[in-house]
Amino acid sequence: MCSEKRSARAGPRAPVRLDLDRIRSAVSRIAPVFRNTPQYVCPPLGEALGCELILKLETANPIRCFKGRGTETVMARLADSGARAAVCASAGNLGQALAYSGRSRGISTTVVAGSSANPYKLERIRALGAAVRIVDGDIEAARRLARQIAAREGAFLLEDSENIDTCEGAGTIGLELLEGAGPLDAVLVALGGGAMATGVGYVFKRLAPRVEIVAVQPKGAPAMALSWRAGSIVETDRTDTIADGVAGRFPIPAVLDDLLVVADHVALVEEDSIIAGMRMLYGRAGLIVEPSAALGVAAILEDPSRYSGKRVATIICGGNVIPADFERWVTDGVSRASTAC
Repeated sequence: MCSEKRSARAGPRAPVRLDLDRIRSAVSRIAPVFRNTPQYVCPPLGEALGCELILKLETANPIRCFKGRGTETVMARLADSGARAAVCASAGNLGQALAYSGRSRGISTTVVAGSSANPYKLERIRALGAAVRIVDGDIEAARRLARQIAAREGAFLLEDSENIDTCEGAGTIGLELLEGAGPLDAVLVALGGGAMATGVGYVFKRLAPRVEIVAVQPKGAPAMALSWRAGSIVETDRTDTIADGVAGRFPIPAVLDDLLVVADHVALVEEDSIIAGMRMLYGRAGLIVEPSAALGVAAILEDPSRYSGKRVATIICGGNVIPADFERWVTDGVSRASTAC
């Protein structure tokens, strides 16, 4: 496993864009369907991994991912300003969240996606009432078009992670873990653009600084992890991972600054470990998850001694996976393993 360590800090130091009072105030702006998601110890999974494992299920809501916490925070504040239109680029989950939050507040939404985006997620975005624009290329090409649409049409541009509301909305997950999960040694957080990792990490560094914050990214999409290691922006020319929800190439400098303060450890994991994590979550916890949600389990599989005997939480951040893909990656493998036994 490719990873780096930094010494744990006593708490956040400047520059950090996040604010604990704003995170607490975001709770009241987020629709109840996205708050207080289930969190519980999962003995079958923990026993297999050699640690006490707490699962935080951010899939238990209408869009089956954590992104609604951020878009609810953004759109509530946007509605207060009288804005009537918003646009974002998305691989799928942010787009669903924006569509849901916009529809409930009468704000029209446009989602721009790359041609390789998950069609299952795009179908759900349309069903939630957003206009969908497809552009040749990946998420970075989608971001360019979203900026153009915002400038041309006067729509509010939601840049995931760069917009601090998305990070602070995600930070409410950290508040819930602190309130209900009991003492923890480490929290494992999927790392893409950085909204969840920085939001959750900031809350813990402010309120429980001894808890290790571990961000996890696929080796096939390592830009933010490489940037964290270097202490400066590292861009990549391509991604190659099934974890489409975390597959960015151009880290945002301000988000990296936050991550450098709140993350104690960043792991890069193999595709085979991600699939193995999905299989374990399905076979031992009964959960259907997308690849990004299995990154925490993948990190434990690749570095078991780091977590052995510890009390660890991992955030199950999304469950939007194409059924045929899930069958190919997960259930076929589980069936073969059962037959072999």
